Amino acid sequence: MTRHDSLLTPLQELRANVAQPFEAARAMPKSVYTSPEFLALEEEYIFGREWLCAGRADALPEPGDYLTMTIAGEPVVVLRDRDGAIRALSNVCRHRMSTLLEGRGNVRAIVCPYHAWTYNLDGALRGAPAMALNEGFCKEAIALPAVRCEVWLGWILVTLDPEAPPPAKRLARLSELIGDFHMEEYHEAFRKEFHWATNWKVLAENFMESYHLPVCHAGTIGHTVDLLKMTCPEGEPAFNYHYILKNDALDLTLAHPSNTTLTGDARRTTWLISIYPSLMITLSPGYFWYLSLTPDGPGHVRVLYGGGLAPEFVADPQAAEHFDRLRALLDDVNMEDKGCVEKVYRGLCAGLSEPGPLSHLERPNYDFARYIAGRMPE
Repeated sequence: MTRHDSLLTPLQELRANVAQPFEAARAMPKSVYTSPEFLALEEEYIFGREWLCAGRADALPEPGDYLTMTIAGEPVVVLRDRDGAIRALSNVCRHRMSTLLEGRGNVRAIVCPYHAWTYNLDGALRGAPAMALNEGFCKEAIALPAVRCEVWLGWILVTLDPEAPPPAKRLARLSELIGDFHMEEYHEAFRKEFHWATNWKVLAENFMESYHLPVCHAGTIGHTVDLLKMTCPEGEPAFNYHYILKNDALDLTLAHPSNTTLTGDARRTTWLISIYPSLMITLSPGYFWYLSLTPDGPGHVRVLYGGGLAPEFVADPQAAEHFDRLRALLDDVNMEDKGCVEKVYRGLCAGLSEPGPLSHLERPNYDFARYIAGRMPE
């Protein structure tokens, strides 16, 4: 029996789930969240092949600025090189295969912590101590392998797949939908990482629907939305989205008075965008925030979390106050979400639980389930 054959039950459950029309759809089967074997397929067929988000380009303003990430078990370093370009490289030394850099920082060169082999910011080997007596050693023939990396509307996107369509092509429809917001000009004010006890898809689905906002976020943003003013269109192959007309309860969700680009309802429209598989973006006329998800076993997820303000709010004399308010608000929002998504995972692990029917406000969740099923092997 092959590894794929052993997964027929969860795969069949998922495919039967998405074969139903949306009007009869139910939440995804429990096995697709709890099965280690199913997660292994997600790592291979989704995370190992799709474009994943490393954060915002303005997080790396200077040459030598770097950040690290892991893609389907592969250590990767993303950096700004001497020419000002953002590139991604293998984060593993070509000598004895130690990992190289950790976290975030700035370097003049990449130095292996094991034997001090040293690489330029383009990945070329600069020097290797005590190798001159090895006749087979050729410094010019050794370099850190490049990893595909592109910047799209200010986002750093990385993939291990040399054949993946470029983000600009894959996300062309999204660029059309939100083009008037000029997301590439928004400024990241903060970036942090955390680790929650839930499946990555539970957190992704939580972001995709605003049905939970009035209850889960009653203490923060729940009062800024009206369930009757949420629009959830059918999703696209590479992303799903919905949008909300916000009231005047929170000024940061509205266009700044100096914004002359957005007009009419667009000045109070918040977009909630889920770029498959794991980049979740809230984009409002005043601010943005995002989650980039990496699974860590079936029951845990590593989350890159960041956010910032639209350029008009950045230029405002009270910018520092706006940043502080935004950060405090979103930290509270995240803590509310943490409680909700960890409860969901505990519940779906229970023996008596079963997936229930979806609301019309959960159309993005149905589209996400179809995406997951479509990426799995036959």
